[in-house]
Amino acid sequence: MRIAAGLIFAGAVSFCATTSAWPQAAAPKAAPQATPAPAPAPKPALPPAGPKVACNNSPDALGVSRVVQIDTTGGPGFGFEHFKQLDFLKDKEVVLTFDDGPWPGNTPAVLKALADQCTTGIFFSIGKHATYHPEILRQVAAAGHTIGAHTWSHANLNNKKLTEAQRKDEIEKGFSAVKWALEASPSPFFRFPALQHPPEMVTYLGERNIAIFSCDVDSFDFKTRKSDQVVTNIFKKLDKVGKGIILMHDFQKHTAEALPEVLRRLKAGGYKVVQMKAKAPVETLAQYDEELKKDTKLPTVSSRPVNSVVQTISE
Repeated sequence: MRIAAGLIFAGAVSFCATTSAWPQAAAPKAAPQATPAPAPAPKPALPPAGPKVACNNSPDALGVSRVVQIDTTGGPGFGFEHFKQLDFLKDKEVVLTFDDGPWPGNTPAVLKALADQCTTGIFFSIGKHATYHPEILRQVAAAGHTIGAHTWSHANLNNKKLTEAQRKDEIEKGFSAVKWALEASPSPFFRFPALQHPPEMVTYLGERNIAIFSCDVDSFDFKTRKSDQVVTNIFKKLDKVGKGIILMHDFQKHTAEALPEVLRRLKAGGYKVVQMKAKAPVETLAQYDEELKKDTKLPTVSSRPVNSVVQTISE
């Protein structure tokens, strides 16, 4: 596949310290007095922005080795399956990614497995699923994970029956749906369904400054129903290539069942997890934001207190 000129640019990845804190708040001025008074002690430094990954403080947990910040200008591509330009991972480093959520039962189980190992991933949400289960997607965000989009309905954008307008609708409505569910803009991170990358949409995402994610290690968890096979699939490839972006699906029950063992084997094998964050959130398009508000408008339920709605008149 040919990548549009200018899609990948130098310096798309930058590294950021995980222990930095915001500057201290300025100390308030002392009230006028007859004699000078010592200045009040400065307020404690504010905590770092954003939620932290839930952690059980276990010294044996997999954890996060480093955090990288991505400048998505021009639509950089990640994952050697399709994009070769940005090789930023060191040997034995992995990025955990999960597609097709959020989904009841399975996504919460994935979140628990990650929390138990104090580690994190990127969740590429399907727009429709985000509108079905916004509360689960908010749990993903609250746990400190990165959230991107995976189209509105998981349509294969390489399908020749789709017009260019319909393909763009799938992308844009997907991001707006995730934004609606989170009540905040997600990261400008996108993964094509079935890893099918039509050149025109690659160019479009570049114009929209949205990073594209392929993978290095595919778990093929959509082809099996056994958790042990998911583990085998991952490490058969990972132990060969030595690093990379791992593709999994939090939509799949057997993936959630396999994840604790995957994380345990990553730790035992000396692998380290890298967290990827965007320099800035995605800029969704107003027309799609408005469309989502109309489509997801549900009947409201009275919020009056019980005693103003229900009264005992006979007992």
